[in-house]
Amino acid sequence: MEPNAEISTNVAPGAAQPLRRELRSWGRDLVIALTLAIVIIIFFYQPVKVEGTSMTPLISDQERIFINKFVYRFEPIERGDVVVFWYPLDRSKSFIKRVVGLPEDTVEIRDGQVYLNNKLLTEPYIPPEADDFGTYPPTQIPKGEYFVMGDHRTSSNDSRIFGPVPRRFIYGKAVFAYWPVDHFGSIPVFAESVK
Repeated sequence: MEPNAEISTNVAPGAAQPLRRELRSWGRDLVIALTLAIVIIIFFYQPVKVEGTSMTPLISDQERIFINKFVYRFEPIERGDVVVFWYPLDRSKSFIKRVVGLPEDTVEIRDGQVYLNNKLLTEPYIPPEADDFGTYPPTQIPKGEYFVMGDHRTSSNDSRIFGPVPRRFIYGKAVFAYWPVDHFGSIPVFAESVK
């Protein structure tokens, strides 16, 4: 009986080796996944905190979002994109606004209504209480520049004040909100159209 007891104890360490290999494999995979996640966040996505109310109700003051810093290397900036850019009058500050006019568009605002190339722009993301009734003279956007505006027009410092934003100042697209929890999810893109 004693020899049998010794044999059974010799089997146990051998049985533990596949478990160790499995744990090492899981550990290696976890380290690789975490490294890839960190690389993706550092080089492709950036978490930012929004300060101000110019994009409410889509994005609120103090909301945390991710911006995609790489997307515009592969696709053009589109009308309706919510972009993050260096403030043209002080490049130490970043602003977040919606692209309303593309290069070479003619932008005009009549009683708060935006006209592109003399056609009314439909803007379903503007809540009635946030609209203003201001005017802006017909202005052609230079090549390589974009006309940006906040969704909350009455509290937005945007292209109506500082002019179109050069392409080189735009460094990201808002893609995902993660805080507060009730805003968790992708930031919707609205299909804008002109009438």
